[in-house]
Amino acid sequence: MTPWDVAARSRFVTSDGTALHVVDEGPADAQTTVVLVHAWTLDHTSWDRVAATLSRTVRVLRFDHRGHGGSSPAPRGTATIAQLADDLAELIADRVPTGRIVLAGHSIGGMTMMALAERNPDLVASRVTGAAFVATSSGGLDALSLGLPEPVARVVRRGERVVNLRLAKMEHRALLHKPRLAEPGLRWLLFGRRPRRQDVAATAEQVARVHPASMAGFRFSLSEHDRRAALAVYGGIPTVVLAGGADRLTPPGHSRVIAAELPAAELVIYPGAGHMLPLERSLEVTTRIGGLA
Repeated sequence: MTPWDVAARSRFVTSDGTALHVVDEGPADAQTTVVLVHAWTLDHTSWDRVAATLSRTVRVLRFDHRGHGGSSPAPRGTATIAQLADDLAELIADRVPTGRIVLAGHSIGGMTMMALAERNPDLVASRVTGAAFVATSSGGLDALSLGLPEPVARVVRRGERVVNLRLAKMEHRALLHKPRLAEPGLRWLLFGRRPRRQDVAATAEQVARVHPASMAGFRFSLSEHDRRAALAVYGGIPTVVLAGGADRLTPPGHSRVIAAELPAAELVIYPGAGHMLPLERSLEVTTRIGGLA
């Protein structure tokens, strides 16, 4: 494959003209493709450890959501979970037109999988042979407590809304000029007990790459996310639901709701782990997704 071919394969342009950064690894002739869908404010590198192992035996496709990582900013009005589902459907049609697909979504990635089922149920029913919902939610994100007393949580939510309104007006690319300064806050918010220093640093670097206005737009969409009914489309598909026992953003109760809608799904809760399961519990997450593939 020539350098031009590699560059072309690493870029996918959606129907509305948004360029997405794509990483395609593993045997090209594999019968199964694992599609890894990342979380809000992160990018495809959050799946690095999982992809490194899985791609030895199956094809692994990763990409950056619009407004994240190496992808273009989300055009005004398109920073929504519904749009992410449409992007995923277009990417599958172009890059994985045939063969079996295992979907694994972390946080907003799992919500994107639900929106895909809502908007393209035939695609999910006919092509998806395994699904992993990783530290995610089917709704109820408009009243997060973050593990704080409710009076404190209300103040935090009000402050967040003010910040997001300001971010929505920012068009420059740098959200964090000094990612290291954000590490203590991200460690508290996203990680469980005793996280690896390099994992916190890598997460801060990913957050620094998100487009500010896109980030704010997706936060509003997260508040409106309610796709519990869409989970029924995954009812006949082998599914795992993974949660961190110390997750502040999507506490285990959210995963229990998902599992209740999918009685045949395997629910696994990792005590002491936070929201960043692809980093905190990379071996376990890889094993569960690999079992579906």
